[in-house]
Amino acid sequence: MTETEAKPRILETAEEVAPPAASSPSPERKKEKKHLRWSNLSYTTRVTLAFALIAAIGVAMGITGTEVTKESAKMILADDNFSTIVAAVREGRVIFDNIRKFLRYLLSSNVGEVFTVFGGVMLAGVLGITQPGTTGVAVPLLATQLLWINLLTDAAPALAMGVDPSTDDVMARKPRKLTDRVIDGQMWGDIIFIGIIMAAVTLIGMDMHLAGGLFTDRSVDAVGHDAQMTEARTMGFTILVFAQMLNALCSRSHDQSVFVGLFANKWLWGAIALSTLLQLAVVYVPFLNTAFGTVPLSVGAWVECLGLAMVVLVASELRKCVLRAMRE
Repeated sequence: MTETEAKPRILETAEEVAPPAASSPSPERKKEKKHLRWSNLSYTTRVTLAFALIAAIGVAMGITGTEVTKESAKMILADDNFSTIVAAVREGRVIFDNIRKFLRYLLSSNVGEVFTVFGGVMLAGVLGITQPGTTGVAVPLLATQLLWINLLTDAAPALAMGVDPSTDDVMARKPRKLTDRVIDGQMWGDIIFIGIIMAAVTLIGMDMHLAGGLFTDRSVDAVGHDAQMTEARTMGFTILVFAQMLNALCSRSHDQSVFVGLFANKWLWGAIALSTLLQLAVVYVPFLNTAFGTVPLSVGAWVECLGLAMVVLVASELRKCVLRAMRE
């Protein structure tokens, strides 16, 4: 739309926002007033009005803009600087991305916990998760352990994602449609995929410390089924915690490698360090052992925990490689 084409529509808008006159002027007088109003507008104001009609919203200058433009605009630039729009769009996209990261991390971690409990109950006989001498089912993880994960070790990394810096392509992406969902199909795919992997490695780690499970029996540190269950729960508990910490790094992007900007968010690494210290306290502090049903783990058990937790990172990276290849 050219300035000439936009002029009649702008003048109509100006008439709508103008204060009512004491008496109705004649048609000739109206035409003369419109011409005078248009002539009195600066070139910048006229261009702004023209683009306001083309764009989805109208933009006006807060300092030098006229009352006509301010009344007809939906956005007023307080500093009269168009680059402020770019900065605002960038910040808005970063906030939206961080909300999605937050949701991707928490939902995938919670789905992993749900699948762990569900799979442990359904496959209890196969995995050796039983409690002799009792009726009912034996759960793979205790309620206090799940609460510890949700309230302490999950919370800090999730909050740190709220201040995650922007990615390099934040302004290169196409505008998001108004109908797009915050949690779309792609994100649900990430959530379910990571949840399944997380549950699988947790149950495998528990099974390795229980005699009569799926895998070949090996010499376990604990003697007796009750002691083995306590050690197996400690293994599953610890694997799940560290898998979720690695998932926090993976959840920063849908298809970008975790190693891109790995150390950009110092708050996230601080949260991971805090969660690690809390988990070590649960495993090695005696009174916490009693409260959470844990036992100290050997060096070999820690190698198994970290190795199985790393599967989540490897699986996520492989999935992202496939997504990038499909996109290209």
